[in-house]
Amino acid sequence: MDTHKINTASMNTLEIADVPWHRLTTPYSRGTELPHLISNGEYAAIADLIEHQGTLWQVTPWALLFLLRNMHARRPEDITLSELELYHTVIQALDMEDLQADSQESVESLTRLLDEKYLWPADSDPEEDELEWEEEEARGYDPVAFWSYYDYSCRLLKQALPDFEGLLQHQADSEIAESLAELVLKLQKI
Repeated sequence: MDTHKINTASMNTLEIADVPWHRLTTPYSRGTELPHLISNGEYAAIADLIEHQGTLWQVTPWALLFLLRNMHARRPEDITLSELELYHTVIQALDMEDLQADSQESVESLTRLLDEKYLWPADSDPEEDELEWEEEEARGYDPVAFWSYYDYSCRLLKQALPDFEGLLQHQADSEIAESLAELVLKLQKI
């Protein structure tokens, strides 16, 4: 897996409203509700939409981008176990051994995943979405794009490793510290 850093300069100016969530998929539908869930810190609900049965979705790297950006700006005592469980869930889906066997190229930048060819139609109904899923290769799920959801999710988490390490050093809650320590260890192995 290519672990080059994501160009954070261009990502730092990206706002949550700049991502066409309504045109990105989750295991159940579109990611329309994710900005609201992210701003309210509803981590269990977010986890259900960005990972399902070991699969990451179109919304995953985008949700991680904003969650990790928000985490970076918060105090250690504001981090919750539910939030950390979300990151553990994504890392578990990044079964690197299995993924590396099939490793391939990703799209050249995270923002390229917002190109029209990967986005679902803005004005389709649930029945049209069902038909799209029945296609041999649903929109945004060609092998390169699909691999990119894993690759960029991994890169974002790896870039957040110093933040997780800093939170661990300043964490007073033993249960959260234990979860952080496990998270740091997993990320160091990737």
